[in-house]
Amino acid sequence: MMAAKPKPPAASGPAGQSVLPALLSRPYPAVMGVLNLTPDSFSDGGQFATPERALAQARRMIAEGADIIDIGAESTRPYGSEPISAEEELKRLQPVLSDIVALGVPVSIDSMKSAVVAWALGQGAAIANDVWGLQRDSGMSGLVAERGAPVIVMHNRERADPAIDIMQDIAAFFARSLDIAAKAGISSDKVVLDPGIGFGKTPEQSMTALARLGELQSLGLPILVGASRKRFISTVTPSEPHQRLGGSIAAHLLAAQNGARIIRAHDVAETVQALRVAAAIRERQ
Repeated sequence: MMAAKPKPPAASGPAGQSVLPALLSRPYPAVMGVLNLTPDSFSDGGQFATPERALAQARRMIAEGADIIDIGAESTRPYGSEPISAEEELKRLQPVLSDIVALGVPVSIDSMKSAVVAWALGQGAAIANDVWGLQRDSGMSGLVAERGAPVIVMHNRERADPAIDIMQDIAAFFARSLDIAAKAGISSDKVVLDPGIGFGKTPEQSMTALARLGELQSLGLPILVGASRKRFISTVTPSEPHQRLGGSIAAHLLAAQNGARIIRAHDVAETVQALRVAAAIRERQ
């Protein structure tokens, strides 16, 4: 297997320290820039599918202030995506991942497949980002524990159900994920929670999750929010994905106010500016 070769812990930065403490210690949230190597992602599918374009976009986002580059090679959009094999996912990642890692900013691997995550961590990716919260691939939790990598645990559902209390569902899902993590030996200081805005939720439920985000702070773990260009924005003001910058920033500012410590965004420069200005203003209250 590609992941079998022993390597230094991938969750370490240049100074040999875990990447999370530095990312979470600032007065404003860290910004995770989205890099999709896919032909069919909901917002930017196909734009960065070649290695040259992907590397150029990673460089651009770092110059704009991205603290993390989140690289994914399979579309996990909540509606209309087509599953691909681990082999196809790796085929998209292999020409570019090591070059992006070499840029010096922590890289998270956005994949629900342990084989893909194992390979990516072995190539220097620092964080595992699992959109099924350790509950889809039975090998994921053991892999993450073995490598000592931080993991983003995202809430998800097969389909939206408007009849449920979405916050209760998120809490129950996280309880299951955290139990899996603990049994695998994943340290709690390596876990980040993501309520999964837009995934298995109606637009109204996505907005509820944002409005009640503060309730998740009782779990005592850092929270990531990715509301960038999501469909719920268009239910408030009709818009296509590339027209949702204002709504994305509004959602992310509220998320930061309610405790989010990492913001996942397509529009890095604008998001960084908004978060840092808001933090500077708050310091003067």
